[in-house]
Amino acid sequence: MKNLNLSLVALAVMGLSACSDGDDGSNGADGSNGSNGSNGSTSLIVQTALAIGDANCPNSGVQIDSGIDTDSDGELQSTEVTATEYICAPGNSTVSTSDILTSVNNDWFVAGQQEITAARQNWLAATTPSMATTSSAKTSVPSVAATNASALNELRGSAKNVILFVGDGMGISTVTAARILEGQMQGKNGEEHNLSFDTFPFAGLAKTYNVDAQTPDSAGTMTAMMSGVKSDAGVLGVDEHVERGDCSTVAGTELITALELAEIAGKSTGVISTARITHATPAATYAKSADRNWEDISDMPEDAVSGGCKDIADQLVNFEANLEARISGIDVDGIDVVMGGGRRHFLPKDAAYNSADAVSSIEGDRTDGRDLTAEWQATYADGVYVMDQAGFDAIDAASTTRVMGLFNESHMQYEADRTNDVAGEPSVAEMTAKAIDILDNNDEGFFLTVESGRIDHGHHAGSAYNALTDTIAFSDAIAKAVEMTDMSDTLIIVTADHGHVFTIAGYPKRGNPILGKVVGIGSEEPSTAADGMPYTTLGYTNGRGYKNLGTETDADAGYGEDITAGRFDLTDIDTASTGFHQESLVPTSSETHAGEDVGIYAYGPGAMLVNGTNEQSVIYHIMDFAADLTNKANAAIAN
Repeated sequence: MKNLNLSLVALAVMGLSACSDGDDGSNGADGSNGSNGSNGSTSLIVQTALAIGDANCPNSGVQIDSGIDTDSDGELQSTEVTATEYICAPGNSTVSTSDILTSVNNDWFVAGQQEITAARQNWLAATTPSMATTSSAKTSVPSVAATNASALNELRGSAKNVILFVGDGMGISTVTAARILEGQMQGKNGEEHNLSFDTFPFAGLAKTYNVDAQTPDSAGTMTAMMSGVKSDAGVLGVDEHVERGDCSTVAGTELITALELAEIAGKSTGVISTARITHATPAATYAKSADRNWEDISDMPEDAVSGGCKDIADQLVNFEANLEARISGIDVDGIDVVMGGGRRHFLPKDAAYNSADAVSSIEGDRTDGRDLTAEWQATYADGVYVMDQAGFDAIDAASTTRVMGLFNESHMQYEADRTNDVAGEPSVAEMTAKAIDILDNNDEGFFLTVESGRIDHGHHAGSAYNALTDTIAFSDAIAKAVEMTDMSDTLIIVTADHGHVFTIAGYPKRGNPILGKVVGIGSEEPSTAADGMPYTTLGYTNGRGYKNLGTETDADAGYGEDITAGRFDLTDIDTASTGFHQESLVPTSSETHAGEDVGIYAYGPGAMLVNGTNEQSVIYHIMDFAADLTNKANAAIAN
């Protein structure tokens, strides 16, 4: 019966559908508008950088608050917060040794940690969607922020290797002029050229002043970079409470350096310089001294010697024993690769100890009769000591674990003068490559510092040619390091300790020889100053002044000439010759440092923390974050 009824209904519907529709009626009048709906709420995200000592993140971090802006004032009030997350950094709270605490409790150190926190916050802000979004995204933005913060935190310790390149005196104008010179040497106009580190993905600036000096010296600046603590001019590895030249004030002011932390953490370590290896910049990696000039015992006052202070060369050779004595419970193996000049500070003042390429009749300066090169070899039976190019070339990096190379009595040669060395010496690029080959054999990684010290000396002598050609050689060393390492596990930082009063001036046309006289746009003749004489693009505010030494490639030869500041007629002078020294305005016995900021260029894990203008001491904190040096050193001490 049901089936029948359904059939009848279906037939009725079919019949209705067969009938035609009538005409549509006219539209009725519109109804009144309904009332507006209530506005939706806006979701807000606020990220707050947490400084060291915060109750929720004792070692700094990021607090991420999210919620609904219920009162629509555009700000997230505490009563509107619906969720809070903390991304905390592991840090230094487990450190118990007095040396490390000297750093951690220093105001400069704390300020550096806060700078790193701010840099991390900047990175998070740049990689997270807008802090104010519509309610439809109220869950996605906190999620992205938390994910990015977590990823950033995971970067801590991701650098297996760290290489710090320091161009001594390589200020911004030096980088610019060297870039142009290298480009012109390759047949380009020059301005469009890049040095190897110009292409690094992250860059910033460092403020170079010392605690007690507006214009700095290398001892205080490198101490800042290596320890995270700014200090006074002229002192090494100690804080500002030391009194320069007073041995009795050293105790209790010693700072721990990134190289020392790397040693404790089990990494291989190396120090390279084209200056004396006991000079200020390399010495700041390993020495604690009330005076940078105490390179050997003959440089020290009697009260410092009797007071128990050690000269810098002694501290280098006995680095392992000294570090183990200062920090109980550690077992380190000493610096693995040491290369540079300064042999005189390791040898007795006795002609019987002269090296084959000694320049002085008595090469050594030590008045205590000690031969520190022999002591080093006695301590490290597996070590290889070399002093010339042949010895360097004979080093088998695959089987060699430790090297000390002292290639000159004093500083190594300028790059332009290197072929004139009596016994031959390696370039900074060759030393860098050899060091990486040796240090890279350690599965725990390595920490290496490389200084191009003679950039600084070229400027002091008033020779732009020597300063710039050494900068180009330094760039080659950096390129070699990039080639030999992996960006995924090696942080490379390139910077300078300070600049110089070195200027690029006038209005030379594009492609004008950077070492030449100023030739203006549309002209073929040198421009003249108000005194009617031509002038060079490059010059110095102070220094020994104009010299025309022809084909001389050793800038230091200028010290044998009179100081001649002021203007000279350069009409018939080849200012691009290797022996030309630029004019200077103020006569001084040596051109001086400048107080300008210097560049920081970074590549690899943690490099994104380099941005903006920073205290120079922040470089340590970036390296510490990237390689997690402090925490790994703590773990080694605990074990």
